[in-house]
Order: sequence, then C-alpha cells, then structure tokens
Amino acid sequence: MLYNFMELPDETIISHSEIINKDGKDHVKVYIETPDEKNCFNHATCWLPEDEWVDVLGYTQKQMDYFKDFVDSEKHLIFEFAKNGGLLNASGL
Repeated sequence: MLYNFMELPDETIISHSEIINKDGKDHVKVYIETPDEKNCFNHATCWLPEDEWVDVLGYTQKQMDYFKDFVDSEKHLIFEFAKNGGLLNASGL
C-alpha cells in the first residue's frame, strides 16, 4: 500500500509505502510520479534507508537531483509516517 506524502505545484505526487521489513531491517519505498504527455507518467522509485534509486523514467538529471535532495531532507518524516500508517493516521486527522 502507498500513502500520499506530498503533491508539488507541477502535479508531481510523492508517496511512500508502509514499513517493509527485509532481513531484519526496516525499509520504505518512496514513489514519485509526474503526469507527462510523452510517457503518460514520469516516475522514479527510491528505497530507504539505502537511498537506492531504481525504475527512473522521463526525469532530467536536474529533476533527479532535486528529488534526491528532497527525499533525503524528508527521510525522517517519511519513516515516521510509514510506521504510523501514513500522514493522516500519524497526525490524527
């Protein structure tokens, strides 16, 4: 299951999974997608805490640099929300 984390002004949606335990370690999948006329959706996936980016389609290096910095700066919140069932559950809304 993916939980919405944020929508950017250009309609890019950033979402994340719940905590996924692999080999005794907690991981979170972060998924980014932006509507695009050519590709339908540009997208990228990042696995935390490793910051492993996979399945990247349609984004420029400048865009990826922005997403990498963004995810790195929000990693602590993403993990917290992933532990608590997404932003809405974590905030009690």
